Amino acid sequence: MSSLLRVEHVTISYNGKPVVQDVSFELKQGEILGIVGESGSGKSTIIKAIMGLLGEEGMVTRGDIWYKGENLTDMSVKKLRKYLGKEIGMVFQDCKSALCPVRKIGVQIHEAVSEHEKASRHEVTNRAGEIMKKIGLNDVDRVLDSYPFELSGGMNQRVGICTAMIMRPKLLLADEPTSALDVTVQKQVVEELLFMREEYNTAMVLVTHNIGVVRMMADRILVLQNGQVREYGETENVLENPQDPYTKKLMGSVLRLKKSGM
Repeated sequence: MSSLLRVEHVTISYNGKPVVQDVSFELKQGEILGIVGESGSGKSTIIKAIMGLLGEEGMVTRGDIWYKGENLTDMSVKKLRKYLGKEIGMVFQDCKSALCPVRKIGVQIHEAVSEHEKASRHEVTNRAGEIMKKIGLNDVDRVLDSYPFELSGGMNQRVGICTAMIMRPKLLLADEPTSALDVTVQKQVVEELLFMREEYNTAMVLVTHNIGVVRMMADRILVLQNGQVREYGETENVLENPQDPYTKKLMGSVLRLKKSGM
């Protein structure tokens, strides 16, 4: 099977200073890659580069990002926007902050779909309802008729997943999707994302500092430190038999937290 996403020797710089250096990985349809590392290691920057959201001060200064055989780094903004949302979905760390606070959820989901296809409000409501029920939001009408501030953090996170998945993207980029949630809701969101992979064969890049989430979800893992790859391989191999000193330290800190009951 050919790669859906292929990142080749990518260096990303802000104001001319490299913050991610020589990163390579690939992802096939239905696979999940976990990118882990401490805060400031460059995890979210890689996601932003794939989405073309580095801003005016950031740019890919070396290497290429290929999606379905097309080079995203050379792609025009207009063409890239056709992919974003429809082919490539995004779940943010804090989905509530990504939503407009003065517009109802149903209106925002309809607008997101309308960017890529003609669909009636009724049709979008039915599609959203179908996904929401699958991820544990059973009171569909109330959710769609709510403003973001009227919903809990966990419910807003589910709305974010629904918005990302309503176009059934082939690739989902998830940036710390569970970090703002309590443990119970974290587990539910992980299960919901895995369900989406099972249901739609969606490939995912999961950025997280939570090793437990990676262990549950990822087929492969990439360990970043200060913008550089320290280890890359099958999740079980990397977690159970880390080769790099930094990865060993990272795994050791997780074990210490578990023993201390944190």
